[in-house]
Amino acid sequence: MLNFEYRLPTRIVFGKGMEEQAGEEIKKSGGTKVLVHYGGHSAEKTGLLAKVCRILEESQLPYVLLGGVKPNPRLSKIYEGIALAKKENVDFILAVGGGSVIDSAKGIGYGVANEGDVWDFYIRKKAPKACVPVGVILTIAASGSETSDGSVVTNENGNLKRDVGSDYARPKFAIMNPELTYSLPEYQTASGSTDILMHAMERYFTTVKNVELIDGFLESLMKTVMHNVRIVLGNPCDYNARAELMLAGSFCHNGLLTCGRKGDWASHAIEHELGGMFDVAHGAGLAAVWGSWARYVYFADVMRFAQFAVNVMGCVMDYQNPEKTALEGICAMERFFTSIHMPTSISQMGIILSDEQIECLAEKCTDGGSKNIGAFCRLGKEDIRKIYTMAR
Repeated sequence: MLNFEYRLPTRIVFGKGMEEQAGEEIKKSGGTKVLVHYGGHSAEKTGLLAKVCRILEESQLPYVLLGGVKPNPRLSKIYEGIALAKKENVDFILAVGGGSVIDSAKGIGYGVANEGDVWDFYIRKKAPKACVPVGVILTIAASGSETSDGSVVTNENGNLKRDVGSDYARPKFAIMNPELTYSLPEYQTASGSTDILMHAMERYFTTVKNVELIDGFLESLMKTVMHNVRIVLGNPCDYNARAELMLAGSFCHNGLLTCGRKGDWASHAIEHELGGMFDVAHGAGLAAVWGSWARYVYFADVMRFAQFAVNVMGCVMDYQNPEKTALEGICAMERFFTSIHMPTSISQMGIILSDEQIECLAEKCTDGGSKNIGAFCRLGKEDIRKIYTMAR
């Protein structure tokens, strides 16, 4: 087990009707004027945006609105938010939505609180030194951005999808009412649940030994997600199943399940380039590439994949041929993805990759071949090219 530090400064406010506490939570965090940041029409259609405005007005908190965040949030919207927040002297950002809205809010917070171009943080040119406080009213169980230090943004100039992590941007609070996820389309629910699973698997496939406690947490979380997403897809208003998914998404990315270990994150890096080039749903893109990544790297630790197959996917251990068990586990996860209508290849998302596009994706993923990605198995440009080819 590796040395580690862990703390979770985000206050979790969980349960039915808890969005009513938003004004109180903002005041606790020192907010006096709020930028309400949200996505498309769903917040308006469901009445949530109107409710948030009413809550802020009753709390005597002035606010300005900025909607229009898209999946794979755009840098241009962050620039728009930075300009608006500065003009209006905003000192708190309330993200009403899922991971894209929260990540965009964090980007705005960075841009307001620091000098220079906010994109420099995402390309690791410099590190942020502050962030305007962010709070969250969560509307989808998926990215875990409501408790994480991460923000992922797409720059339309070059279609580059990049991330930055800093404790400065961890939300001050996250209000999580599972009822707010009832209206999600099936595809978004499945894609969000896949994102949670992939956050768990990125951590699970580690080369660090003697991490049994966190292994157990991760195994339980993955089985919980797989069980409950099936329930929700059959009954979208099952509160308890929605609650399990929402809690799993938050726990999976708040840092607890990274304690003492080093995650891989190659699948995320590979998907980020697909998201940047083709604007695919993040969870779906991860499902499309994971099996190819797994088959390419499982030899690095066959027993880790066999453990996953047995403890998570319910396969029977073949002690004479653990490699067979490892491969059965990969197939079992792909069957699960198929069962919730997630893709297991890039072509299933309607994308037919050319050799030239694969070369471009591999170039971007490795900064022109100058860096390797992944920790379970270090992957260079040629490795990434082969994985994209396998996944197409």
